[in-house]
Amino acid sequence: MTEILSTQARAFVEDLQRRFGPRRDELLALRAQRRAELARTGRLDFRPETREVRAADWSVASAPADLTDRRVEITGPTERKMAINALNSGASVWLADHEDANTPHWSNVVGGQENLYDAVRRTISYQAPDGRQYRLGEGPLPTIVMRPRGWHLDERNVVVGGRPAAGALVDFGLYFSHNARELLARGSGPYFYLPKMESHLEARLWNEVFDHAQDALGIPRGTIRATVLVETIPAAFEMDEILYELRTHASGLNAGRWDYLFSIIKNFRDAGPSFVLPDRGAVTMTAPFMRAYTELLVATCHRRGAFAMGGMAAFIPSRRDPQVNEVALAKVREDKEREATDGFDGSWVAHPDLVPVCREVFDRFLGERPNQLHRRRDDVRVTAEQLLDVAATPGAVTREGLRTNVSVGIQYLAAWLAGNGAVAINNLMEDAATAEISRSQVWQWLHNGVRLDDGEPVTAELVRRIEDEELARIRAEAGQDEDKGRLDEARALFEQVALADEFVDFLTLPAYELVE
Repeated sequence: MTEILSTQARAFVEDLQRRFGPRRDELLALRAQRRAELARTGRLDFRPETREVRAADWSVASAPADLTDRRVEITGPTERKMAINALNSGASVWLADHEDANTPHWSNVVGGQENLYDAVRRTISYQAPDGRQYRLGEGPLPTIVMRPRGWHLDERNVVVGGRPAAGALVDFGLYFSHNARELLARGSGPYFYLPKMESHLEARLWNEVFDHAQDALGIPRGTIRATVLVETIPAAFEMDEILYELRTHASGLNAGRWDYLFSIIKNFRDAGPSFVLPDRGAVTMTAPFMRAYTELLVATCHRRGAFAMGGMAAFIPSRRDPQVNEVALAKVREDKEREATDGFDGSWVAHPDLVPVCREVFDRFLGERPNQLHRRRDDVRVTAEQLLDVAATPGAVTREGLRTNVSVGIQYLAAWLAGNGAVAINNLMEDAATAEISRSQVWQWLHNGVRLDDGEPVTAELVRRIEDEELARIRAEAGQDEDKGRLDEARALFEQVALADEFVDFLTLPAYELVE
């Protein structure tokens, strides 16, 4: 910890916060203003003032050599054992996650940076309590792309000018200050995934941070590369603009699922039944509004010379149930084939056992090419109406869907409060994004008077009854009550973010208040 929190590293982070923290606060205020305007009008559209950016002919910077082939990316937290497994997985890229798959316990924040420091230098190792040794294999490793926290999260353990620093600047600053030169010496570079952005102005701020950080360390501008997660509905209307603001550093855009659905619910929570989504499992990437979103992303990226990255395959293979694996892996393969057919340059998986499945699909589609930048998708024409056509989504709101949301939400929050941000539940890797869609769907169904497909209305009483049943089941299956305190705490937190009259912008905000 002494190395990570060195005087030089702390000074670098504090400088970033003093320079860019105030603008970050202004941009968060602009989010609130935009959301209020959306509530008033019920309308979101492409920005008329940036029409020229969308119409102009420009490209992002060419990708560095170790970011030209991204056909399979494995995502996960920077916990030591999982980091080693990810680096040994055979993936093209490891998304080292300090955001949705990581809890901001200070030990995780600093410990994750220590693990990244060792991973960059190939010295990372781990001995499990049972004596098993984990070490890096020989030969090439995945390219490391680090994901810092979103702009909305504070880091209260770093105080500058009497106020908590932005978690994004802490995560970026520590990683960049310790590893930028080392990565360059090893033929790579400081690469980042940028989450939760809602406008091109937020991308502009990141670009200013990058320029200053490179100047401060004497590293040429443009060395940093950033891939932006388009996981909010406002950002979907500003893909060109976001790439333009980051064009000297941009490497691509990513099409997620859960945070995108969560953002639609959050932003259109006042818009009535036309924006009510069915069970989360029923909202696939083939829904019309999701097809519009992903096709626009591929077309936008390839027009600008940027990579289009597909979404997460969250299935966790079972060691005991081959039949479950067979069905799930078929769905994973089908999903990756759809992405490759649409022109995506690669995709995400959550588990090392899924790397061969994803790689096989993209190998077949890419052939000898490292990517699909040559596929411009000039046939794509997407309107605002198509991006917002949520009502055309097939599916129902079912009792089982409500139960899943309640159960997953509470179990995940219990694990999150205990320090684990990536949790295997029902053979799926759940993280903060899936917890957000779980709780926001419950809120949406409750506040829109939705009835289940069997006719019963979704009420707070029904949700609490299901909570009772699920907690009893979870404890019975565990056979012990040692997690009782966290489950009760998680239940109270779930009710705060799912049943309250006011919609909480991010569940991690009140959850962070409960972290010691």
